Amino acid sequence: MPKRVRAVLVTPNDTLLLMKRVRPDRPVYWVVVGGKIEPTDTDPEAALRREVREEVGGEARIVRVLHTHRTETDHETFYLADIERWDLAARTGPEFGEEGRGEYLLEEIPLTTAALDAVNLLPPEFAAVLREAVERGTLPAGR
Repeated sequence: MPKRVRAVLVTPNDTLLLMKRVRPDRPVYWVVVGGKIEPTDTDPEAALRREVREEVGGEARIVRVLHTHRTETDHETFYLADIERWDLAARTGPEFGEEGRGEYLLEEIPLTTAALDAVNLLPPEFAAVLREAVERGTLPAGR
């Protein structure tokens, strides 16, 4: 079963930094940054820091585990993290050079339930968890 890590990146402006995915023949959707834990990663947090460097060209400060999602075929850990700055030119992920993968756009959205409801954030199970945390006021407060 592949293990994946994801980062809910909160910016200094208390916005969420999301990856907007524009792919051929598929509706636009958003995801939080992250990916598969590689054998060379020393632990899940090291994998998460690597993924953030690759996908956003920045360094994240990991705050805490926000949610764990397990199925029969997948295991994902979602971390709450802060990010001060990022650089599109510094992104190095292998996905950026693959033909036919579409666009990987970084987008800040307000940390509100209305903003979350306005985007197609995947997976939907996690979108509901994140929306509930924002609604309860535990994000970004309680970091």
